[in-house]
Amino acid sequence: MLRRKARRVQEDDDPLDAAQERRVRAVLALGGVPQTDLPDGVQQVRLRLLERAAKGDEAPRDVSAWAAVVASNLAMDWHRAKRRQERVGERLASLRQLEHPSGEDTSVLSMAVAQGLDELPDQQRQVLVLRFFADLPVRGIAEELGIPEGTVKSRLHSAVRALRDRLHEDEVV
Repeated sequence: MLRRKARRVQEDDDPLDAAQERRVRAVLALGGVPQTDLPDGVQQVRLRLLERAAKGDEAPRDVSAWAAVVASNLAMDWHRAKRRQERVGERLASLRQLEHPSGEDTSVLSMAVAQGLDELPDQQRQVLVLRFFADLPVRGIAEELGIPEGTVKSRLHSAVRALRDRLHEDEVV
């Protein structure tokens, strides 16, 4: 009897029924999300529905339609992240192709930049990486982090200056 009650509570806690989950999977798959990432996408939809309930917001009138829209947005986010990752890869590949007097100079610069990034405060490192390695615009960084654009610009300015000073101090550049 206790097992039946426990099972019922767990089933009741799941904000998506089986049909809604299939619809979410279909929307994600049609949106181009690979099969291996579909379970994560379904979990994201569940999480957003649970977060909505935790905030005290009303449940959507049509949970199935709402979940499909969220799944569609997740598919778009997945493609954006993939494109960003590809651009980072292309940028890193082009940096490797630049001619340097020796491979040693490149590795010294890479190590100095990595050390300089490690020494930056977390907030400065975050905006620097998002801007120059993930290729996000200032507005995109502000939206993603939930901070004003001016704050992003200020942190970027401070981070670039600190990194430049570090590289000059180490006589790398």
